[in-house]
Amino acid sequence: MKSFFVGAAFVSIGIAASGLAHATDVGIGINIGAPPVVVAPAPVVVVSPGWHGDRYWDGHRYWDRDEWEEHHHHHGHKDGHCPPGHAKKGEC
Repeated sequence: MKSFFVGAAFVSIGIAASGLAHATDVGIGINIGAPPVVVAPAPVVVVSPGWHGDRYWDGHRYWDRDEWEEHHHHHGHKDGHCPPGHAKKGEC
């Protein structure tokens, strides 16, 4: 009875080994291809007049704050209205 189990074990090992030998020849050819290159679109250029840091863009050039205030100070309030807080600073 013991020799039967030993023989069956050798036979099963042989069958398993032959199955592994055939399994190495199996090839599945799936060709998916390379993924497409992702290119982000260029950002939209927006020009808006206004302050950028300590400089002002008026559509033509950048002004320093002191330079802009000196050049545009005469565009004051001609209707006699003085915004709150400006009279204390002597701007009206």
